[in-house]
Amino acid sequence: MAATSLPIAPVNHAGLPLPDIYARVSRHVPAIEWPALADDVAAILELKKTRNAVILAHNYQAPEIFHTVADIVGDSLALAREAVTVDADVIVLAGVHFMAETAKLLNPGKTVLIPDMRAGCSLADSITAADVRGLREKYPGVPIVTYVNTSAAVKAESDLCCTSGNAVDVVRSLNAPRVLMIPDEFLAQNVQSLVPEVEILTWAGHCEVHEQFTPADIHAVRESYPGVTVIAHPECPPDVVAESDFSGSTAMMMNFVTEKRPRQVVLVTECSMGDNIAAANPDIEFIKPCNLCPHMKRMSLKNIRNALETLTHEVTVEPDLADRARLAVERMLAVRPR
Repeated sequence: MAATSLPIAPVNHAGLPLPDIYARVSRHVPAIEWPALADDVAAILELKKTRNAVILAHNYQAPEIFHTVADIVGDSLALAREAVTVDADVIVLAGVHFMAETAKLLNPGKTVLIPDMRAGCSLADSITAADVRGLREKYPGVPIVTYVNTSAAVKAESDLCCTSGNAVDVVRSLNAPRVLMIPDEFLAQNVQSLVPEVEILTWAGHCEVHEQFTPADIHAVRESYPGVTVIAHPECPPDVVAESDFSGSTAMMMNFVTEKRPRQVVLVTECSMGDNIAAANPDIEFIKPCNLCPHMKRMSLKNIRNALETLTHEVTVEPDLADRARLAVERMLAVRPR
């Protein structure tokens, strides 16, 4: 799924967004709360014009960000692709730090901001550049595919990157009998089931959101909602994916819902995913046994506004490191579906 450009309505004479912006989030933001948010929305829309800035927002962002101020929304792969062609001086990444680093790698001449430097990732924290060098020593000649949910330093030690949306294609593109796929153990195991001809070696990293789901969660949902369609993210444990009706990246999940239009659906992933798809599909009932990502939830309208007002916090990557990490990302972007 390509990244999506969201139309932004003009503001009225008082500087507050017109009602059609609120209509996008009315199912998730009570009317009594909107005036407080609207002030930040109006300010952000104006700041984007004066700063020549764009906001890239991940699918896990809260609806009040995703549907009101974001210019481009999507999964990690879509945002990485879009970052290459963004026509702006400033990029604000409403997501987590590795995403901002990736945007900077692909736009070395642009100012890239992340509204909260504490927006990290358990997967990125699970592995270091030294760990990758150790894997090369242990498995000489085995190509290393690194999930984009990693630091630039880890990417720089890798052969190429992948996302949950293109991991199968990336592994197959190598035409190798063995591949190291790091750091998400569950994603690697789920890819292994789809690419049995390749031996995939793993690393014991996990997403703190998706690792919490269990088959029992899915059984409970199916008992309470007979006929419900269960869609799981491939960062979930393999036994959870096996119990689901479909598994795919956040973009694939969105496509499945909009194309198949199940009557009832449960998304086994971060909570805001369901909110954002539900806002665009009011006729579909979303059941919500989801988990919150504490890092994604560090983004807010208020700190996005502050980032644009003060141009903080700027994300930088040391040039030599950036060159090597950029190569791994560009190799990923060059892989096309088979």
